[in-house]
Amino acid sequence: MDEERKYRQRGYMDGSGSAGDGAREERPKSQGPRPPLDVTGPRLPRLVQSIVASRCYNCSLALPSGMDFKAACPKCGAALHCCKQCTNFEPSTRFQCLKPIPARLAYKDAANECELFAPRVTVARDVAPASAAAIAQRVVESKKPSDARAAFDSLFKK
Repeated sequence: MDEERKYRQRGYMDGSGSAGDGAREERPKSQGPRPPLDVTGPRLPRLVQSIVASRCYNCSLALPSGMDFKAACPKCGAALHCCKQCTNFEPSTRFQCLKPIPARLAYKDAANECELFAPRVTVARDVAPASAAAIAQRVVESKKPSDARAAFDSLFKK
């Protein structure tokens, strides 16, 4: 039989039985319940810390909790007391606001004096141990044009 096979690899035709009778080696089945894979005990779930914070609508910088929304974003300078930063902002509704407002505000990213403003809060995973205030401070400190130029030049050094 080995002579009529085209290839010499071991495979399904090897063994004591013939090719057509379907004989296989039967392993004895163990009696009783299967032991768990990890015999040391159950693993504890990896708990991921989450951050509840407001983020800038323009650059997604996590804003500190006590921040005044009348000011601008420390990273990009966008107005924070605007429709796009509000919890009630919904583009698919009338005047793009969930609350009943008397008149439409034309520019959704411009600062306004809406009494119904509530900052939008997001929940995200905490991937870095650094606080949002420290990140905002580093962003403000690194706004010098010479720092940006030096970083650009370091990318293309030989």
